[in-house]
Formats: sequence, structure tokens, C-alpha cells
Amino acid sequence: MTCPHRTAFLSVAGSASPTIGVLALQGDFREHMAVVRSLGFDAIAVRRPEELARVAGLIIPGGESSVIDKLSRMFGLAGPLRAAVASGIPVYGTCAGLIMLADTLLDSIDGQQTLGGFDIVVRRNAFGSQLDSFETDITVPILGDPPVHAVFIRAPVVESVGERATVLATLHDGRVVAVEQGNLLGTSFHPEMTGDTRFHEYFLTKVSAA
Repeated sequence: MTCPHRTAFLSVAGSASPTIGVLALQGDFREHMAVVRSLGFDAIAVRRPEELARVAGLIIPGGESSVIDKLSRMFGLAGPLRAAVASGIPVYGTCAGLIMLADTLLDSIDGQQTLGGFDIVVRRNAFGSQLDSFETDITVPILGDPPVHAVFIRAPVVESVGERATVLATLHDGRVVAVEQGNLLGTSFHPEMTGDTRFHEYFLTKVSAA
């Protein structure tokens, strides 16, 4: 994996670094694990509560949010995941992962639940179907230059941001696509697909600091 854009965020990595979990019920968890390992951190797939208990930080990947929700309940993970978020463990949600972390979800399917914790309102599939996927460059001040090349695939959008959350990036039309709140980080897009590791690095600094 090439990493054309790297930062000086990370100061702790290697054998003594924290273990990062990637929720591996559905979606592109393998890509996230590859990025984490390329940055010198150990990464494990999380499918059971005992695996979740081993990690110092968690990534919830893109995929189908309704399927991830159903499988998390089927595998007995929904409760432990909510407890982990509430406990302050750093969690990074991308695309469907952002949906899973939202306190309020618009356009959900019947019975769909989120883990919550993020003081935001998110709309599913805000940009349309798979055919409406697109790529664009966005400015992310906290990451510096150059702009982040963002890939949006059936992506959600943050419709509103509560008092506890902070906007990190918007599209040119002002729609919010990256947010942060304490231990939580979320993006509407897929940074694991582009080779730009800056969002992962930023998240890993949260884990190392915690």
C-alpha cells in the first residue's frame, strides 16, 4: 500500500503500541486493518465481545449499516460496543461506521438501531445509490495540506452537529462530511481506499494519548 500523504502525528508505534480493533462483521474491514498495520500498530478483527475487550481503539468500517447493526446484535456485540463508546475508548467510524455512531439517524430502515454516542444527526445514502458514488478533494484544516482526496460510496452526510461535536471538513456546498467529538472520529468517506493515511494517523494519536 502506498502512502503518499503522511504526517508527523504518530510518535508511538511498534511492538509496545496499543492494539487496534476493526469491527469485522461486514464491510471493508480488511482495508482498515492493512492501513493500521502499515503504520506500525497491531490490528485485530473484532467479531466477539472478548475480542473487543482486548483493544485500545476501534474502527467501524464502511459497508451496509443495517447489516452491521443486525449482526452486532446477533453476535452479542451491540451492548458491549455501546458500553465501549460510553467508556471513552477512541472509535473511528467511516461511512456506515459513522452512521452506527450517530445519536440520530434519518432515512433508516424499519427497526434499524445505532450505537449512538456522537452528538450528530446523520442521513443514510444522502448522495444516492452506488451509481452516484464520486470522488473529490476536500480541505481538512486539522490535517494540513494537501487536501484530502475523498471517496464517497453510498455515503451518509451529517445533517446537523450538536454542541458536543466539532466539524472537521465539509464539501464545497457546505455539507458536513467529517466530525469529531472527544474520543470519537467520523468521516462520510473512505480514507482506507486512497493511500492517504492522515485520518488513520490522527485517530491513532487519540488511541496513544488515551
